[in-house]
Amino acid sequence: MIMDDLWHNLCSLLAYDAARPMLFSSGTFWALFLVFMPLYGMLKRRWWQMALFVVAFSLYFYYKSSGLFVVMLAGTSLVDWLLSLIMTQPEATKAQRKVCVAISLAASLGLLAYFKYADFFLWNLNATIGSNFQPLDLILPVGISFYTFQSVSYIVDVYKGRVAPAATWLEYAFFLSFFPALVAGPIVRADYFLPQIRANRHASRHEVYAGLWLVIIGIVKKAVIADYIAQYNDLIFGNPGGYSGFETLMGVIGYTMQIYCDFSGYSDMAIGIALIMGFKLAKNFDFPYKAQNLSDFWHRWHISLSTWLRDYVYIPLGGNRKCPGRTYVNSFVTMLIGGLWHGAAWKFVLWGAMHGAGLAVYKASSPWLSHMGDGRLVRGLSWLVTMSFIAILWVFFRAETCSDSLTILRTIVSDFSLGQAPAFFAARMLWLVLMLAIIIPHILPADYSDKALRWFVNSRWLVKLLIFIVVVQLVLELQSESVVPFIYFRF
Repeated sequence: MIMDDLWHNLCSLLAYDAARPMLFSSGTFWALFLVFMPLYGMLKRRWWQMALFVVAFSLYFYYKSSGLFVVMLAGTSLVDWLLSLIMTQPEATKAQRKVCVAISLAASLGLLAYFKYADFFLWNLNATIGSNFQPLDLILPVGISFYTFQSVSYIVDVYKGRVAPAATWLEYAFFLSFFPALVAGPIVRADYFLPQIRANRHASRHEVYAGLWLVIIGIVKKAVIADYIAQYNDLIFGNPGGYSGFETLMGVIGYTMQIYCDFSGYSDMAIGIALIMGFKLAKNFDFPYKAQNLSDFWHRWHISLSTWLRDYVYIPLGGNRKCPGRTYVNSFVTMLIGGLWHGAAWKFVLWGAMHGAGLAVYKASSPWLSHMGDGRLVRGLSWLVTMSFIAILWVFFRAETCSDSLTILRTIVSDFSLGQAPAFFAARMLWLVLMLAIIIPHILPADYSDKALRWFVNSRWLVKLLIFIVVVQLVLELQSESVVPFIYFRF
């Protein structure tokens, strides 16, 4: 009986559960990771053994996150790798190479379009022509938007001669399925990551401790701050117009901080886990809410996506090499695509379009703005205008419908009173404390985070242990009844 129970529990642990996908913030992942790391360390000396083990674990991780869609990920990696080899053969003509690129893009983008946008297309077709096509009710594979963009960049870079193709399928599968960045980025570039696989270097003690620090910071951002303040934010967005203007404004500001903590928290954990393993992933966030303008914001927010859009959409469209009008159009189209990448709904299209329009306005007015100087008042006003615009657009990103977004904004304008503030803060003191915990770092000098990391790395092991215990206790005290998925898992 005992053995049967143990076997049943083991099968339950290893099998995919749609109701409980494996997340970085779940205990299941960390239990498996503690088993993974010693084995990884023992296999590190031999490249092919290490690579095979990491690929196997990555595919299993994806299976625990998305079930049998792991077959599609493996298939994509095999097709991409074979096509990259074919088009780099000495006898391959330019036409043949273009055909290889076309096949890869059609396969990768076709799967993305099918799973992510097919139902969106049918809904709009029914609404437009009055047809009655039944939605397919497709399940979106976790992380498909991220690894698809990695696939596209690899094929394009190989075609352009920017990077040599992976020598083996195992090497490419390692790049495409690397589990820290697999389901929510950062979007990894082949020219940056493939040489690291080939080098197969061990992480230094400094890198291990730095990685541990990033993991701790990521857990605090996600499981402590984002998940807790989300409880209030969800009330506001779940009942637009049902709260006072001040309460609604706090919900909007709260979501602005929540989405940053949620997504940057995942990125911190991904970068930290990779660093512990001896691999470096590019920074994905750089205190975006310090931005003085929209262009600065997109240099700081989701950096791997914004640089991808710049290199594979904006520059091919012509970038800023044409007339000013064409530059504005290119910016608008790029952000429109960025909005659509986030989800199959008109609200994301609108969100991207407004960001594109905002960037165009900023670029058009830059010559005039440059004459205003760079004093504290100018910087303060620039920051206020930029953050107000960003927060307003997050409303359209978060609300269920555009109508709900307008209701929320209308409530803030028509029913706002500072007299409601004392009662609100008295009732939600912990919410306020957690909000300040993420706002204050954006106010501190830029190098404070590097100093904090160095302090942690150089601290005694007992200090590190105490910090870890405190973080675990905070997670246990503030966690919701169930593990909350990362916001960007839906993209």
